[in-house]
Amino acid sequence: MELVIQNLSKTYANGVRALDNVSLTIPTGMYGLLGQNGAGKSTLMRTLATLQDADSGTAMLDDLDVLNQKETVRRTLGYLPQEFGVYPRVSASELLDHFAMLKGVINGKQRAQLVEALLHRVNLWDVRKKAVSSYSGGMKQRFGIAQALIGEPKLIIVDEPTAGLDPGERNRFYNLLSEIGENVVVILSTHIVQDVMELCNNMAIIHQGRVLFGGTPQAAVNGLSGKIWAKSINKSDLPTYQQTHTVISSKLVAGKPQIHVLSDIDPGDGFRAAEPDLEDVFFSELRIKN
Repeated sequence: MELVIQNLSKTYANGVRALDNVSLTIPTGMYGLLGQNGAGKSTLMRTLATLQDADSGTAMLDDLDVLNQKETVRRTLGYLPQEFGVYPRVSASELLDHFAMLKGVINGKQRAQLVEALLHRVNLWDVRKKAVSSYSGGMKQRFGIAQALIGEPKLIIVDEPTAGLDPGERNRFYNLLSEIGENVVVILSTHIVQDVMELCNNMAIIHQGRVLFGGTPQAAVNGLSGKIWAKSINKSDLPTYQQTHTVISSKLVAGKPQIHVLSDIDPGDGFRAAEPDLEDVFFSELRIKN
């Protein structure tokens, strides 16, 4: 199973070019789509989920034309948007039963078995009779995955799934996504670097609608080996360093800014070599390509 996207473009009526000639090859497994808010990730996700049209380009899931065979795509698609509404006072089991019927599971006994299996899989069986609207954020996301799995989809799209989750729920969600991604194409759209590093075998960085990088997270990190240098500085000195060095990031450590700079050689001046990580890749790509 492989999703091949070629030259996908989308410009909104206000002139914003949300997708600019996007081309990606996404194999079976977890695929991370990393980018800042407004980078074009959600536009790409909505387009692949058949919720909006592209201006040009193609997207093929094996021999299935994603952009033009929308009804067929919807039968093989699982989608968890960034935010989704639920009916008040409707229990998880009732709501999943309703979604399963909409997906074409007509037989009542089969539907009941499917709902039970899904609720066990996402660890919500014990709270199946509670209203989904009363669930915590992490529980709602797990319910969202359960509804996305109805119909044994071949393509699953999850948009910013771990934003706002506490560490425990985040880990549970990581484990669930990793298990799902063993046999289908799972696209994880996020601005959280850790999500991609811990979950995905392949990834792309998207910014202002353009693909800046495509490949494996480890290859991306290896490409910066020996090129990242760190130094703690006074806050008042930051503008000077930004003028004299390629500063890709700055964060407070023990109350003082620690900067990372990109350089092929030792910058001297008290800088130390730093082991690059995916966050360095992300910020360096944005710095270089802008």
